[in-house]
Amino acid sequence: MARITVVMTGASGSAYGMRLVEQLVGHAHEVVFIATEAGRQVCAHELGFDIPTVDQAGALKAYLELPADASLRCADPADLFDAVASGSHPVDAMVVAPASMGFTAAVAAGTATNLPERAADVMLKERCPLVLVVRETPLSLVHLRNLTAVTEAGAIVLPASPAFYQRPQTLDDAVNFVVGRVLDVLGIEHSLFERWGSGT
Repeated sequence: MARITVVMTGASGSAYGMRLVEQLVGHAHEVVFIATEAGRQVCAHELGFDIPTVDQAGALKAYLELPADASLRCADPADLFDAVASGSHPVDAMVVAPASMGFTAAVAAGTATNLPERAADVMLKERCPLVLVVRETPLSLVHLRNLTAVTEAGAIVLPASPAFYQRPQTLDDAVNFVVGRVLDVLGIEHSLFERWGSGT
């Protein structure tokens, strides 16, 4: 069982973060979920799911149809005293899905003004996997330089770019491909999409 922090920022693509939490918790991994205020607003707009400020874990479990005893904890993005803000707290990986360009810029600059940014900073300094599922297009030179900086610092940039060789039939298929690639990077087995060459 892995301990994984999942952050959802205000970029478009809330479905990626929700599906990732569903998959990780559903496969008995321990998840700490953090939604920024913008992330909560975008989730409500895109998915119709208004993440409450009270009992977030209970609401998430109900929304994702997870067991009541599932290992899911929600942290306040303003709480810099949370365990994931410290390098001495064991975390196996962190995924930001979706990752806004603003969040990416903060990680590239090392500002760490809130819990998600600090948790990302901890991943880099502790040399632990940090996966940024970036969702923006087109990309400016500023974006590209920040993406280069976080990559050089050790992060894995995984653009939210679904493939089409598996002939997706639904939006869920497209979401599953991106989330499946995140799980691949983390070394977690899944069956979210059919792999290239698997039918030969």
